[in-house]
Amino acid sequence: MEIVTPTTPNAVNAESLILLDGPLGTELNARGVGTPLPLWSAAAIDTHPQLITTIHRDYAAAGATVHTANTFRTQQRTLGASWKRLTHRAVQLARQAVPSSHRIAGSLAPLEDCYRPDQSPPNSEPEHRAMADELASAGCDLILCETFPNPNEALVAVSCAVRTGLPTWLSLTAGPNGDLLTPQALAETGRKAADLGAQAVLVNCTPAGMMLRWVEALAAAKLKVPFGGYANAGDVTDRLGWADEDTAAAEHYARYAGTWIAAGATVVGGCCGTSPRHIAAVRSLHQQR
Repeated sequence: MEIVTPTTPNAVNAESLILLDGPLGTELNARGVGTPLPLWSAAAIDTHPQLITTIHRDYAAAGATVHTANTFRTQQRTLGASWKRLTHRAVQLARQAVPSSHRIAGSLAPLEDCYRPDQSPPNSEPEHRAMADELASAGCDLILCETFPNPNEALVAVSCAVRTGLPTWLSLTAGPNGDLLTPQALAETGRKAADLGAQAVLVNCTPAGMMLRWVEALAAAKLKVPFGGYANAGDVTDRLGWADEDTAAAEHYARYAGTWIAAGATVVGGCCGTSPRHIAAVRSLHQQR
């Protein structure tokens, strides 16, 4: 599918919508595999590679065409000497799991806690450059700088990713309470990222029920690049995900996603607590429009 930037909120159609996959970490949890910090989902690259492949395949079957490799926590800072091997292995697992026409995104994450912008290192450029170069070497189709709450570190990461020559997307987070970035700050960072060469600007890992404000801010910013979002399932009591087997949970999430699409989003997926069911529900709902 081609990325098409709509000229009006209702100009998005089934051909122009790009469906991302959903999370790998919380889906590993849902399928019985622990993901303790600091390695989080990276440990499963060695311990449960077949399950990682299965999850990628399930997202492809659900309709996703852009698949994020399990590299969110494969930086040298976290893994030490094994970081390059595991980064390459994560990309290979994604690549072998999905159709050749689908794209593999290398996840480039904040160096510290993605909900603690105050912990961003003052000089993150060397580490982000090394990770971006390794993702390019591993054979990714694009680099997804994702879950950044700190605008300065986000822009450094984008610059490093763009230098590789690969298409670069940026996704910022307002956090689980929606208080880490205002819609205006997110949109302004998105404008700067697009000026640096980012080819899409997204918002992620913010509760689905809160997301519309940030998506609308991206729409109002007139970025001249595609925009969108992939939300988390919010609080467990919201009954939107977190291993909830009720089909209504995925459909509820899809209805939220429909509001982002109506606002002009052309790139949509799922974040923590969602699953292949949620991606399938978004696809189904959008096809009915």
